[in-house]
Amino acid sequence: MSNVYLLLANGVEECEALIAVDLLRRAEIEVTTVAIQEDPQIVSAHNISILADTVIDEIDDSKIAMLILPGGMPGTINLRDSSAVQILIDKTINDGGWLAAICAAPSILGGKGLLDGHKATSFPSFSDQLGKAEYTGAPVEVLPNRIVTGKALGAAIPFSLKLIEILKDRETAKKVADSIYYEGEF
Repeated sequence: MSNVYLLLANGVEECEALIAVDLLRRAEIEVTTVAIQEDPQIVSAHNISILADTVIDEIDDSKIAMLILPGGMPGTINLRDSSAVQILIDKTINDGGWLAAICAAPSILGGKGLLDGHKATSFPSFSDQLGKAEYTGAPVEVLPNRIVTGKALGAAIPFSLKLIEILKDRETAKKVADSIYYEGEF
């Protein structure tokens, strides 16, 4: 499988990040956590230390299957303001990979015009930062241009299960959902 990366910035919403990593790894999807700075140690929005697997300057960006952007404040701002992150977003979408963003992070994609003309979701107070997208408020939206948006921490499980479905298949996502006794839609 090609590379799946989850970006970590200081101020990240730790649950949105770690639920995605946990569930993808349960599905036997190799996902690498990537600090967007030189130091792999991240401090989350709720002052929890997270040690990333690697740092952004050391990843193989030759073929990214999926780039995942968790939300949180000021994590989303830190992701948005990173030129390295902006380059990875462009490279991923231009090379045919998937982008996934949850909570405030879809605003980064909205700011780039990547959501224009599509249905998208985000944390409600960021609904006006999705460019020319139609805000739905749904837990998860899959756009036809290989972008997945998630609403907020409360949607982290269905968001992550949808990523498993995209990267593997619906059966694997259902097995993971069953293993954690998740009974909702995804």
